[in-house]
Amino acid sequence: MAETLPFDPIEEAAHHWARHWGEPTAAPMAATTSIMRTQQILMARLNETVAPFSLTFPRYEALMLLFLSRTGSLPLGKMGARLQVHRTSVTNLVDGLERAELARREPHPSDRRTTLAVITPAGRTAAEGATTALNEARFGLQPLADGQLATLIDLLGALRAAAGDFG
Repeated sequence: MAETLPFDPIEEAAHHWARHWGEPTAAPMAATTSIMRTQQILMARLNETVAPFSLTFPRYEALMLLFLSRTGSLPLGKMGARLQVHRTSVTNLVDGLERAELARREPHPSDRRTTLAVITPAGRTAAEGATTALNEARFGLQPLADGQLATLIDLLGALRAAAGDFG
């Protein structure tokens, strides 16, 4: 873990930013930098929470797609679309799930061009255990209260919608 500073480095950066590039530019810079730092904090917390289940958080997300699917399987291309990642990333995620014996690849029964990722019984057990642990940890978002989470979801949702993330 990094050393705890006696001041907020993003606030300090915003002060210097405003002095050099003008006050109106400091808030967007500080907000973006805060989001990026928060992402690092959350990823570390989430990875630590799911590590006992042979998972990283990105692999957990992929595993949950399989867990929640009707058949316990999905085409790799569909997983990429739902996770909003490049197909190379899906390949790497499924490779990791296979190494941990949480999922396996199978040919699609009616489309020879398509490969399915299929959750294993061990994958179902890991998905359930990891989800329990993440729920207990509030997905790493303590100390935020429920109302703050709702506000955060709305704020980030507006940014995502404007970027065409969904529609």
